[in-house]
Amino acid sequence: MDNILTFDVEDWFEGLDPEPENWSRYEARIEGSTEKVLKILARHNTRATFFFLGYIAKRYPGLVSRVCDEGHEVGVHGYFHRFIYRQTINEFKEEVIRAKETLEEITGHKVEGFRAPYFSITKPSLWALDVLAELGFTYDSSIFPIYNHRYGIPKARRDPHRLACKNGLHLVEFPISTYRFLGYNWPFTGGIYLRFLNYELIAKGIRSLNRQGWPIVVYLHPWEFDPHQPIHPHIPFTLRLRHYFALEKTEAKVDHLLKTFTFKPMAELVGAVP
Repeated sequence: MDNILTFDVEDWFEGLDPEPENWSRYEARIEGSTEKVLKILARHNTRATFFFLGYIAKRYPGLVSRVCDEGHEVGVHGYFHRFIYRQTINEFKEEVIRAKETLEEITGHKVEGFRAPYFSITKPSLWALDVLAELGFTYDSSIFPIYNHRYGIPKARRDPHRLACKNGLHLVEFPISTYRFLGYNWPFTGGIYLRFLNYELIAKGIRSLNRQGWPIVVYLHPWEFDPHQPIHPHIPFTLRLRHYFALEKTEAKVDHLLKTFTFKPMAELVGAVP
C-alpha cells in the first residue's frame, strides 16, 4: 500500500542551538544536504513531503522552488525551531502565519500540512491544533504516541484519523508511526530510531501496520544524509549521541526502503483517512 515519506527541512544546528541569533555562527549546509535527498528521491521516482522552517524558506527560496519543481509537497515546520509548549497561543499563531505566508508566496500554492518542531504538540499544547485548523491547514503530523522527555502523547491514537477541533473545524492527524509491543508503542520509522534499528525490524514493522490498513509515516531530516557535518562542541552527551549516531547509514537504509515500499506525499493520502 502507499506509505508516506517526509523530511523536516532544518539545518544541522537548528535543533541543537535553540537561539536563532546564534545561527549565523554555524556553517550552513542545508542546500547540499537537501540536494542529496532530492537526488535519491529522483533515482527512485518517489515524491515526498518537505516540512520547511520559515527561516530556511526565507533564506533559500530557490531551494523551496526546487523541491516544488520536482513534484514534492511543501509544508510548514514552524518559523524558528521552537517548542510549541514553550510559546503562548499568540506567539505560535504569529510564527505559523509568518512561515505559511512565506512558503505560499514562494510556491504560489496553498500550504496544507504542518509538523511541529520536536513533535511538540503534546497534551499541554493541544490548543495548537485549533490554531492550525483556524489558519486553514488540512492536516497535521506532530503527535508522537510514545514516552519521551521532550515530546509524546503515549495514549494518543496511532492510526491516521480525523479529529474535531474545539472551534468546530476539523483536521486530519497523521501520527508518527509506532509498533505496539509488550504494552508499549515503539518508534521505528525515523530519526535516530531508523538509524539505530536493524533494517529487517523496520521492514517488519512497516508490513505489520500495512496489514492493518495503516500507511506508515517515515520522517527524516536532510542533515541525516550529511555524515561530514561539523560536530557541535557545546551540547550534552546524550543529545550529541542522538544527533550524530550512524549518519553514514542513513542513505543506504532509505535506499533500501524506497526499493521495497511505495511512498507518496502526505497530502495525497488525506482523502483516504476515514
